[in-house]
This record gives sequence, structure tokens and C-alpha cells, in this order.
Amino acid sequence: QLQVVESGGGLVQPGGSLRLSCAGSGPGFSLNYYHIGWFRQAPGEKRYLISCISSVGETTNAADSVKGRFASSRDIAKNTVYLQMNGLKPGDTAVYYCAAVHITEATQCREWYDMPYWGKGTLVTVTS
Repeated sequence: QLQVVESGGGLVQPGGSLRLSCAGSGPGFSLNYYHIGWFRQAPGEKRYLISCISSVGETTNAADSVKGRFASSRDIAKNTVYLQMNGLKPGDTAVYYCAAVHITEATQCREWYDMPYWGKGTLVTVTS
């Protein structure tokens, strides 16, 4: 059974940085065969895609609100995807999730309801 597990969340002051990790595991799992999306959901709001890293390592920041501040990367050997978050703002406060979709099911990250594999999320709180 494929699993993805997020880590790295926490409390940070405005302007600070955090790096989230998303570790994948399971029979035959390889980042070469999955697109990994970073999503976030603030209280009372919908969950949405903020960044995607494809199976070939191409990155896309899907949300205008994070462009220029957030960046995805990956370590193939560790089966881990990262989300580097800089210049954090109180509006970035949310639970951050990673999700995976196999390349046979999609050509890129999809909307949250079409991503089959999810972690439990990690909370990021930006406050002074």
C-alpha cells in the first residue's frame, strides 16, 4: 500500500521559512512514476493545489499567492519531495498536505478530489 507522510510543519514568524517534507513508501514506489502535489487547507476554506512536481521533476506553482516564495524539489534516492516556503505570511497558515497520483492515471497533478493517495497533513502556523 502506497503511503505518503508529511513532516516539517510548525510555528514560524512572518517573514520566516520552513521546509516541508513528503516521504513516499510502498511496494515499488518511485518518484519517477508519480506526480506529487502540495495542497493546503485553511480553516473554513477549500483545499487547493499550491505546487506540483511531476514524475520527471518539472515543478509548477499552481497558486499565484505562493509564486516566488514557495518551491518544490525532490530527492529521488530518498523518495522524498520538499516544499521550501520562504517569506511566510499569516495567510499561509494552513494544514499542508502532499498527495500522489500515478503517471498512468494523470499527466500532471490534479484537483484534490482526483488525487488518490494522501498524507495526514502537517500544520503550519505563521504568527508573530
